[in-house]
Amino acid sequence: MRLLRPLLAAALALAALPAAFASGRPITHEDVWTFARLSPPALSADGRQAAVVVTRPAYDPAEQSADLWLLPTDGRGEPRQLTFSRAAEAGPVFSPDGGQLAFTVQREGDNAPQVYVLDLRQGGEPRRVTSISTGARTPQFSPDGSRILFVSSVFPGTMNDADNLRIAAERKARRDNVLVYTGFPIRNWDRWLDDRQQRLFVVPVEGGEAKDLLAGSELVKQPGFGGRFTDTGEEIDASWTPDGQAVVFAATVNRHRAAFANTHADLYRVPASGGEAVRLTGDGSLEGQDGFARPQFSPDGRHLVALVTPRSERVYNATRLASFAWPDMAPVSTLTLPKALAVSTFGIDGDSRTLWMTAEENGLEALFTARIGDTTGRRAFDMERGVYTGLQVADAARGVLVANFDSAVTPHEVVRIEPRRGGHRAISAFNSARAAELDLRPVEHFWFESERGARIHNMLVKPAGFDPARRYPVFTLIHGGPHIMWRDTFFVRWNYHLIAGTDRIVLLTNYTGSTGFGEAFAQGIQGDPFAGPAKEINQAVDVAIERFGFIDGERQCAGGASYGGHLANWLQGTTTRYRCLVSHAGLVNLESQWGSSDSIFHREQNAGGPVWERGPVWVEQNPMLKAANFRTPVLVTIGELDYRVPINNVIEYWSLLQRQQVESRLLVFPNENHWILGGENSRTFYRELEAWLDRWEAVPAR
Repeated sequence: MRLLRPLLAAALALAALPAAFASGRPITHEDVWTFARLSPPALSADGRQAAVVVTRPAYDPAEQSADLWLLPTDGRGEPRQLTFSRAAEAGPVFSPDGGQLAFTVQREGDNAPQVYVLDLRQGGEPRRVTSISTGARTPQFSPDGSRILFVSSVFPGTMNDADNLRIAAERKARRDNVLVYTGFPIRNWDRWLDDRQQRLFVVPVEGGEAKDLLAGSELVKQPGFGGRFTDTGEEIDASWTPDGQAVVFAATVNRHRAAFANTHADLYRVPASGGEAVRLTGDGSLEGQDGFARPQFSPDGRHLVALVTPRSERVYNATRLASFAWPDMAPVSTLTLPKALAVSTFGIDGDSRTLWMTAEENGLEALFTARIGDTTGRRAFDMERGVYTGLQVADAARGVLVANFDSAVTPHEVVRIEPRRGGHRAISAFNSARAAELDLRPVEHFWFESERGARIHNMLVKPAGFDPARRYPVFTLIHGGPHIMWRDTFFVRWNYHLIAGTDRIVLLTNYTGSTGFGEAFAQGIQGDPFAGPAKEINQAVDVAIERFGFIDGERQCAGGASYGGHLANWLQGTTTRYRCLVSHAGLVNLESQWGSSDSIFHREQNAGGPVWERGPVWVEQNPMLKAANFRTPVLVTIGELDYRVPINNVIEYWSLLQRQQVESRLLVFPNENHWILGGENSRTFYRELEAWLDRWEAVPAR
């Protein structure tokens, strides 16, 4: 562990000198792929220690490892590795006294991930606490440290683990393999949904039988009961009440209406001994309700704070913070950030009054603050680069904040944020020494006013070995979403510097619809999904060529993934300015995307009505209907397990390209989903991308 001390010093130096990355070597895919990846940190109540899962990726999944590390938050001690197995730990959390660490892992002899507890004072091997057949995740200690709350996916109607074992055995013995549905939804990202439910369990910290808090309740019998869908599955956000007698959680009961109506989640309270859950928010109606998530209690137990997303006629509505008096749930305030920026993560200070929040803003993710009861928040300090994610605030210590930090030139590290000093200091150094070897130049921000009067933010990425006397081709990379933004971040799936290499400029434009520029700006794409944003993307290239003399305006290519792929396909039918295009997971047919995606109702809201009414958007902004204009060579890629933009859209696009005899290349990844997540597949994707851009950038101007 002694080697980490000079590495930590290097991390502190790099944090202080963000522009000192201009004399190293170009980044490689091996660099991008094998940098350590860090989980959100867990913080002890006294703020003295943080725990983080450090994943060491490898091209061969069998060689990948993920282990727990303990970090002193004052930066004075040395980080300590706690686990050394290849089994991946997840969800670390400290006991209230800081003496124990709970986490989940599937170790030898386990049929599913289980909760383990490690005694940090005495050391030794972690002790398994659960043995539930359906597995356990997201553990939380009770306020007195005697019990652990966790989540598990169980079969409907079950009362205990014996029921789950019996049903699992019955289904395994079946000769058929069929999924049966009577309503929506049926898929999520890359998996067909089954009938299992997310349930809350409590188990003594010494181990024993886990109690299913919702077994037999009326709530779980509702046809639309569920938790919060994520990119990788489903979760229930929950928190112990201050007295440890109950659990507050967020759940939906109207998911089954997702094909024809908006859905939402309310907050509920259930006794820690199990029983009927009591709804705490909303009026009980199934439509038009605000949605709640991630409840937290103030350390003094007087307030409950949660994320709240209001419902309106708009598809996008920025997330706020709602505060309630506890236990009577009298509303205290709903807090909105400047420009109605969306709250990403939050925590409550040890003083039980101060709120700390992160939110996307102008290509960064910054820290904001307010007091419980305030209706508006303010930026804690100005930032020039990077993003804070996974914010954690100590329950019993004032002003102790930790988070992950990264930027386009600094891979992830754990940092302690110091609002009074207006910045942070690194408390880990898992990636800093390797990053110092690379020529990674900070992104350059610039703005312009669009033709319709919107202020548009952009980032410019220069290649390694940049020479201002040279003239470089430009690749316009279009973000997905659309309700996300290009961030000053170290991106694995679309690493800006890896794409730039040594020979091109990368342009990143946050078109109308992007988050981080106010709620109204993000809402501005509704009813204008492609035409308006595409004009802004084209104008961004024109502005960049005019402002930066090192860009060769004769050599332009563009592309993106997901919504960025949609826009690339729109460009295919509306302009011939680009020498080549790249489209990953891009729709070409609005109508078939509506009918085959795993999420549909918001699509008809965006278009102004259902598809069968054939309103103007369905007809005028459908890329497929521009196929007569298809001319530009295009690299088309897709994961066959993508259920968000199903492969039928890519096949339709490919058929149109072949029919129009457009030079094109199709890559299908049978084992990938919406993203290219496998190491070797990712390396192949980047190689194909580079070869495609190299080929067409070298073609003489038409």
